[in-house]
Amino acid sequence: MTQSVAILSLHTSPLAQPGVGDSGGMNVYVREMAAALAHGGSDVRVYVRRAHPALADEVDVEPGVTVVHVDAGPPALGKEELVGVVDRFADGVLADMGRHGRPDVIHANYWLSGVAGHRVKHALEVPLAVTFHTLARVKAATGDPESDQRALAETEVIGCADAVIASCDPEAQQLRRYYDAPPERIELAPPGVEHALFSPGDREGARAALGLGPEPVLLFVGRIQPLKRPVVVVETLARLARSDARLLVVGGPSGTEGDAEYRRLTDRIRTLGLEDRVRLAPPQPHHWLSTYYRAADVVLVPSRSESFGLVALEAAASGTPVVAAPVGGLRSVVEHGRTGLLVDDATPDAFAAQVATLLDNPLMAAEMAMDAATRARSFSWTAMARSLRAIYRKIQSRVPVYCS
Repeated sequence: MTQSVAILSLHTSPLAQPGVGDSGGMNVYVREMAAALAHGGSDVRVYVRRAHPALADEVDVEPGVTVVHVDAGPPALGKEELVGVVDRFADGVLADMGRHGRPDVIHANYWLSGVAGHRVKHALEVPLAVTFHTLARVKAATGDPESDQRALAETEVIGCADAVIASCDPEAQQLRRYYDAPPERIELAPPGVEHALFSPGDREGARAALGLGPEPVLLFVGRIQPLKRPVVVVETLARLARSDARLLVVGGPSGTEGDAEYRRLTDRIRTLGLEDRVRLAPPQPHHWLSTYYRAADVVLVPSRSESFGLVALEAAASGTPVVAAPVGGLRSVVEHGRTGLLVDDATPDAFAAQVATLLDNPLMAAEMAMDAATRARSFSWTAMARSLRAIYRKIQSRVPVYCS
């Protein structure tokens, strides 16, 4: 029997370019999750807010996956303004479900979609699964405070969700520690990686495609915002005793502080005299990132928090060691000393020391690269979809959770 799944992704669309504006790893997650569910026989409708007036009401992405654009406020609203249109988004979702039929399960992504999904659950008595991707109280604890409204909303959604999906054990622990989430309703479903795109390849060919030579290459991929700490990678380059090393930064400004962080990044590059050694590249099509990963000697992920860390996983699958901060899901993706290195003291000096360890020991780096690619093979979107379908069946079969 076909399982119908309604995926709610209010603030970011699987059709959007990752790395642009508020689009990032969650876009990839929603797109690949929907596709993998459909490949397994599910009928998937992905509900997103219409962010441009020219967008079609529905877009058939592939057999079994339809993206539905819901009118909820002016298209050009910023992410920080979206809380005011959550009810209108939920109205649009309910109206579409009235035309196309009640789904078997709702899977909301991010807290805004969770609030909308909470309302849809009660209106239609459909079980609700939620993936938060980031959590307000976790971000606050690591130096990126969010509104009390968001933290309270997350608490309410967790209290009524039939399943709270965690990407890894560290995220499950955070849900229990910061939100007192009932352990029996926390379900693990690790994200995957598209191995047809991200796999070890010809480094020289990748470098030639990017106009690079034999010099050591460091890589940062991500949105330019304080949470991702892109300035740390520039400082890391400056502290390396390798004047031939180069740094690629791939991504664009994101969020209310994105433009200021981008200016801070470029100012630091200029102050340190690194203009000739740092290349700033705009967000790239997802499939083209594999060329960047293969070209790099090491990928740096110095984020203050990460619920999982798809960049680290994609780099590993491409056969490139990762040097990362030991936060959130990065502790699950990077096995210290085997597939990459974790930097306990996440300062530029500490990052530089670990990067130097890899650059100065090419045999060790090559062994890590092979181990990273091997370990990454255990992560797939097909396996994630299999786990999700089992979770959906479980919450469909048990007594629904209701607000206390």
